[in-house]
Amino acid sequence: MARKDTNHYPCEACGADLRFAPGQTRLVCDHCGHVQDIPPATGRGTATLHELDLDAALRAELPALEMEDHRTVSCPNCAAMIELSGATHAAECPYCATPVVVDTGTHRLIKPQGVVPFVLTEAQARAALGRWLGRLWFAPSGVAKYARRGRKMTGIYAPFWTFDAQTRSAYHGQRGTYYYETRTVTVRVDGRNEQRQEQVRHIRWKSVAGRVARAFDDVLIYAARSLPPRYTDALKPWDLTALAAYRPDYLAGFEAEGYTVDLREGHYLARAEMAHVIASDVRRDIGGDEQRIDRIDTDFSDETFKHILLPVWTAAYRYRGRSYRFVVNGQTGRVQGDRPWSAWKIAFAVLLALILAGVVAYFNR
Repeated sequence: MARKDTNHYPCEACGADLRFAPGQTRLVCDHCGHVQDIPPATGRGTATLHELDLDAALRAELPALEMEDHRTVSCPNCAAMIELSGATHAAECPYCATPVVVDTGTHRLIKPQGVVPFVLTEAQARAALGRWLGRLWFAPSGVAKYARRGRKMTGIYAPFWTFDAQTRSAYHGQRGTYYYETRTVTVRVDGRNEQRQEQVRHIRWKSVAGRVARAFDDVLIYAARSLPPRYTDALKPWDLTALAAYRPDYLAGFEAEGYTVDLREGHYLARAEMAHVIASDVRRDIGGDEQRIDRIDTDFSDETFKHILLPVWTAAYRYRGRSYRFVVNGQTGRVQGDRPWSAWKIAFAVLLALILAGVVAYFNR
């Protein structure tokens, strides 16, 4: 659910709306160029970066101050949920540029606790996208030129869950140790049979049991369905040491997407990721040359979570009748998107390969 910017900060010089300046702690006026520092957070209720109790949230018992209401519409093309503010009843999806007009009601959601502010400007994100497109084999050269030609990108804060947990796991499995036996085999060499000796590897298995423990910190789960997993995975890693307590100042001039993967589903996905890490710990603890895991029983304790926002630049282009969607990590500049192909370049490469094969065959006759 993409939240249209509802946080307006008037310019002290001309009264126009300010926007957050990526990579800085300032608000900038695009109308007159005036710059204002973000004021320090003070007063009762000032946001702080903190973990929330997972059990309380799953029981829907979070304090009212941790919740907020959103009025949303659904994108008919990519299923993103977009928030509308005030009397607005129409908007444009920031992921695919599809108009959305159908009001689907109000949703009560958990507030963000933290935000990683944008570091890259729109110009820097567009340059990163142009470089990425330029490195793609068999991509239409026109797509890269089109992206560089000042096409607008949208800065959007994407929703994520982070999960912390203490774990203790008991396991049963088997440790495999290699041993070798020598055997005699008959081989054919230059038309004659010869006997040779060779080493044959076997595995000796032994039942084992033990315990491992691990503390998980900030297991990151994408909390929306607007982008496919290959997109969000390609944007990693994120530097969460830059995470700041949520303040609406950071959203000035940008959009923010609300979560559509709820906390319970996000927790399930996080535990699945934790299970992969625990299995690796168990294999190391078993030791030997190979390992078999029969069972792992894990106890989870001190489970907490955060709802955070991470910066993403998005672009949706139509080029020669086809739609292309791209995303850029607004912190690091990593890029992912729809892979464009040039039929002409592919055909030329195939033709060139056939010519080269024919030349090689001719001279090898």
